[in-house]
Amino acid sequence: MIDHVSVGVADLDRAARFYEAALSALGLARLVTRPATIGFGKAYPEFWINLRGGMTKVPHESGTHICLRARSTAEVEAFHASALQAGGTSDGPPGLRPHDRVTYYAAFVLDPDGNRIEAVTFPKD
Repeated sequence: MIDHVSVGVADLDRAARFYEAALSALGLARLVTRPATIGFGKAYPEFWINLRGGMTKVPHESGTHICLRARSTAEVEAFHASALQAGGTSDGPPGLRPHDRVTYYAAFVLDPDGNRIEAVTFPKD
């Protein structure tokens, strides 16, 4: 249904370092580099970061977040750890999130610009 998503960043080089670390844990790599945008993906760019000069930090209360699928709980944990090591902030550590219809395993991080990124998997157990 969704082909690709993008987030704005104030510093493209800083964001590239962050996303290269965090997204590699999910099997995504930098595929496209242009002067003001970088695309990450597996076979084609699915996740883009776009330079937005003068951008202020995204307010946490905006409610916006992007969720990326992980293949396992280990990938969710690696995503979270890599994101924190690369300058991100935890907004929810790796763990089970039980809900009415499904239980999933996820972790949430804020990138250096305040964009909220989630990694999720749906364990069979």
